[in-house]
Parts: sequence; structure tokens; C-alpha cells
Amino acid sequence: MAYDQNFIEFIVDQIEGAGKITYKKMFGAYGIFVDKKFIAIVDDNQLFLKPTENGRLFIGTVVEAPPYPGAKMYFLIEESLEASDWLTHLFRVTAQELPEPKPKKNPK
Repeated sequence: MAYDQNFIEFIVDQIEGAGKITYKKMFGAYGIFVDKKFIAIVDDNQLFLKPTENGRLFIGTVVEAPPYPGAKMYFLIEESLEASDWLTHLFRVTAQELPEPKPKKNPK
């Protein structure tokens, strides 16, 4: 698992209009969050988006691949990374369909 910090920052810049964007290192890759919802994984300079029905409808013909061995299938976004409006809309519709994150439990 490898990543290029410039690629992650590029993706985050591309989707800045999708909501409150954060990212953090996870499992040797990076997770991208929109409004605290886990939306995507960046690994090996590739963007893997959580699959949703609205995302599938928006993309049209999707390419699915696991972001790492043994992982569930995600949408592999290879085309349109330069199209900020398209990518922002895709992240918005994905975030709208995903459930709110569960509240963290207070440590005892």
C-alpha cells in the first residue's frame, strides 16, 4: 500500500465543495470523510469510493475493485478526476446516501 501526499491533496482540493472534507491515514492508505462520513479510500494513487445506488446511477458504467486484498468492492474512480464539479457531485450524492456515523462511546 502506497500513496502520494500530492495525490491525496489533489483529490481533496477537487471535492472541496462536497461538504466538510477531512482525511486521515488508515491501514497504510488514506480515508476521506465528508461531513464525518467515511466516503473513500486513496491507495496506490487510486481513488476508491464507497458504493451506493445513487453513486452508481450518477457514474453510469462503474468499475469495481477492492482497495486492498480482502476488502469489499468499491467504485474505482479513474476517469474524471480532473472534473471537479463531477467529482464533487459524486461525493455529495454518496454522502447523502450513507448513514450518519455512530456516536463514539465514552471511555470508562
